[in-house]
Amino acid sequence: MNPVLRFLRFWYDFVVGDDWTVAVGVVLALAVTALLVTGHVPAWWLVPVAVVALLGGSLRRAARGA
Repeated sequence: MNPVLRFLRFWYDFVVGDDWTVAVGVVLALAVTALLVTGHVPAWWLVPVAVVALLGGSLRRAARGA
């Protein structure tokens, strides 16, 4: 396999992993945080809250599938 393709595949597996919805949710939380900060709104709390909510949803989906 091409070394560049292996490198890209590694990063895809590292960032996305088994649940692509968590990766998309984190990216959206970061984007919303950036938008709020550019508007001078303190948004330091948004990413931790989003990660906890996304983790809970991911665990719920995994438990239902087992």
